[in-house]
Amino acid sequence: MNTNKNINNKLKSKLKKGKKKAKRFSTLTVVSFFIFELLFTACIFPFILLYGPFENAKSTYVGAAMTSMNHQYLAKWFLSDEKIAKIMGQNSTETTDETTNTAQIDIPKVKDETIEYYKITDNPKYTGHYLVIKDSTRVKIGYTSKLKEEGETTSQIAENNDAIAAINGGGFTDKSSNQDWTGTGGLPIGIIMSGGKVVYNDLEKDKETDLLAINKEGVMLVGKYSIEKLQELGAQEALSFGPSLVINGKMTPMSGDGGWGIAPRTVIGQSKDGAIILLAIDGRGASSLGATLKEAQEVIYKLGAVNAMNLDGGKSTTMYYDGEIINTPSFSMGERSIPTAIIVK
Repeated sequence: MNTNKNINNKLKSKLKKGKKKAKRFSTLTVVSFFIFELLFTACIFPFILLYGPFENAKSTYVGAAMTSMNHQYLAKWFLSDEKIAKIMGQNSTETTDETTNTAQIDIPKVKDETIEYYKITDNPKYTGHYLVIKDSTRVKIGYTSKLKEEGETTSQIAENNDAIAAINGGGFTDKSSNQDWTGTGGLPIGIIMSGGKVVYNDLEKDKETDLLAINKEGVMLVGKYSIEKLQELGAQEALSFGPSLVINGKMTPMSGDGGWGIAPRTVIGQSKDGAIILLAIDGRGASSLGATLKEAQEVIYKLGAVNAMNLDGGKSTTMYYDGEIINTPSFSMGERSIPTAIIVK
């Protein structure tokens, strides 16, 4: 009897071990299949997207890839340069020679030092933040203390200038030593004017470029200007970037989504009553994907801007206010080193 009981116990033990092995094998099979499905989907997804009938999604994907130095391979691996150019051409911003009519802006004679902060949460696609600065003469151009060599973060530039608020400004062209195109942030593009002085200029004489400027009265100029023209108009602050989004109360013409894909956005605008609007739209995150250039244009227009300019977006998008960063930058290190910022003294 004991012998039979021992045999039964051994059989039960073997059955239990067999079931455990079978369960482990089943779990491994499911996990392996799931991983295979993910890898398979990741491999075929670009082909389905780029060669399928999804024209809007295709143009958004290509636009987002090609406007990021880090991720252009996501388009170039699958499409020829000719095909990319064709897709990009369907979504673009049209150039305009129109510039700001300063007579349309009413700068109050009595200064109001109020700064108002608002958060945009009514769009399921993105989260936005904006500041309304009632006294436009408080808005200045700040820049890194190591200009041409190394950038500083938006908050560093703000704190170095005793500023209460700031957003990132223009772009830069320098390439970092590890070849990842993030750049050191020290070498800007175009023009920087601060306090009435030309701090940086890589343009030829009399050449015009897209920029924003603020004159002595606090009127923001938007459009194409040369250094010489800015000085004639009494500009005190100026910064190159673009494109212009709103000029003299009209949204500038765009085809499709504007051609820059979905990304974090930074925009500056001015309303008819002279107030400056600083806008930052978060992106590349689970809770906020970002906005197209067209969407950013529509947002700043609805906020009342009669003149507005797009600033450097993507990883650079940052908003600083009252001692802290109030948006969620998409840069993995938190804040990106940049050459310039729009600051509020």
